[in-house]
Amino acid sequence: MRFVVLIFCFGLLVFGTGMKTATSITVVIDAGHGGKDPGHLSHSKSHKTEKEINLLIANYLGSYIETYLNNVKVLYTRKDDKFLTLDERVELANNNSVDYFISVHCNGSPEKSVYGTESHIHDFSAKQSYSLALDIEKQFSSRAGRTSRGVKNNDDREHSIQVLKFTKMTSVLVECGFLTNTKEANYLNSKNGQEIIASAIFRALRSSIQKYHPEVNLSKEKEKSGYTIQLMSSKTVIDTKHESFQRLKLDITRKELNTTNAYKYIYYAGDFSTKAEAKEALENVHKRGYPDALIVQKAK
Repeated sequence: MRFVVLIFCFGLLVFGTGMKTATSITVVIDAGHGGKDPGHLSHSKSHKTEKEINLLIANYLGSYIETYLNNVKVLYTRKDDKFLTLDERVELANNNSVDYFISVHCNGSPEKSVYGTESHIHDFSAKQSYSLALDIEKQFSSRAGRTSRGVKNNDDREHSIQVLKFTKMTSVLVECGFLTNTKEANYLNSKNGQEIIASAIFRALRSSIQKYHPEVNLSKEKEKSGYTIQLMSSKTVIDTKHESFQRLKLDITRKELNTTNAYKYIYYAGDFSTKAEAKEALENVHKRGYPDALIVQKAK
């Protein structure tokens, strides 16, 4: 009996020391379609194809994560216009100890009147996937002001989606709107629309990580001092003395991110000691051409 107890205690010691609490998160962002597969098309020849819009939104989403969240690693299934099989997308996620898989898409319908967002999961029994999908749709309604068509699963679709069925982590496929609806296609083709959609997905993801991974420290900076207004991001350098910035009548600063993301420059306006002062200035910034600008804390 003593020998059995010793073995049991030794087993607890071995397995106990081997179990570690995760201190970081890995997210795969999958821009749907690409290359020879354009995805859905708008009725307007001036509009981008689905594959192009998916990539833009995916890049915005990745940039927000890399900018604002600590201890979160971002992987991309594609960063340019290349074709990937569904198997390749699944394998990338399953072979890299990934915690979240978010596939970005735009929808289409034979009926031009159909519009709204949808978030798809494999099955409602996948609680974390369902929770994330619900949060995304809530953010689409509140943050982005979109019409949500809800969360869909296999029973709703009457078919499975490979990147949801075979990925081994929390997985959601997001339909950001219908390109076959003229009004929604116009929104999805706008930079403002793409950024707001990405911001909504980002907020839902951050909420999910905080809920299911409270041990992960997401704070980017431990010490903060004062406030500023984040205006926008860009792929290439824009002069801080540019006319569009000058009409704000605030000091403009530019930060270059250490990232592989295409949007690597972020622009800030003003330096405020209190959030109330920043809020007052934000109203003017919104009126002068930056409707999606937001207040952020400055690092010491």
